[in-house]
Amino acid sequence: MKCKINRNAAKVLKNMLSSEEAEGKMIRVFITLNHGEHAHYDVKLDTPTEHDEIVETDKDIKILLDKRENLLDGVWVQYFHVPEDGFFITNPSTGFLEK
Repeated sequence: MKCKINRNAAKVLKNMLSSEEAEGKMIRVFITLNHGEHAHYDVKLDTPTEHDEIVETDKDIKILLDKRENLLDGVWVQYFHVPEDGFFITNPSTGFLEK
């Protein structure tokens, strides 16, 4: 499985990982809503399960992805400050761009 993150997302995710609540946890990208051929995504702190693959990104952040969810393979985690602060997570390999 693959996962990319942009520089802004890396800064926000590293801040999440440095918080007290992150003790013993990792960043998980997960599906909030599945439409069959595309999905909506989000991030949270979580612990690994037997269904997870730990993916190393080029920004030295390990991401948890559930191996049972094909729509997670190839996700791109971005963080933008305009028009408002927030994550924008897509999977270009599906051909759909969803927030």
